[in-house]
Amino acid sequence: MVFLVKIARFGTQLNAARQIRYFSLNKFLAAERRYTNKHEWVEVEGVIGTVGISNYAQEALGDVVFAQLPDPGTSLKQNDECGALESVKAASEVYSPVSGKVTDKNGAVENSPALVNTSCYDKGWLFKLTLSDPGEVEKLMTEEQYLAFLKSDD
Repeated sequence: MVFLVKIARFGTQLNAARQIRYFSLNKFLAAERRYTNKHEWVEVEGVIGTVGISNYAQEALGDVVFAQLPDPGTSLKQNDECGALESVKAASEVYSPVSGKVTDKNGAVENSPALVNTSCYDKGWLFKLTLSDPGEVEKLMTEEQYLAFLKSDD
């Protein structure tokens, strides 16, 4: 959801030209992403978690050519293997960062796996689930902690 705020500045003259600026508050209103050490992320709104892989993971995989995602209705525990992504150079399992029941999978990613490479945080999400233990989210890394983890892993 993007909100546009209009700010007008008037010059000293009565009919001075106005300068109009628009900016997005989307970044400030978005749910916080949390990360695993296996490079999955979850973004929670209410009790629904949206899961994907990080930019680091998609870069490491290379061009994704196949995606196998969990079906709606599947119950998962935190760290369960629940799918796979295959690229031209590697295959990687997908693990659930939190426990819950899958409510939706991203059919667009199954039909066009390259979405993971071009939009891993937006259009390239993998699946959604209803959290069974919301407290698990707090045990995952914040974005700042994840970036520090990536630096220490080099």
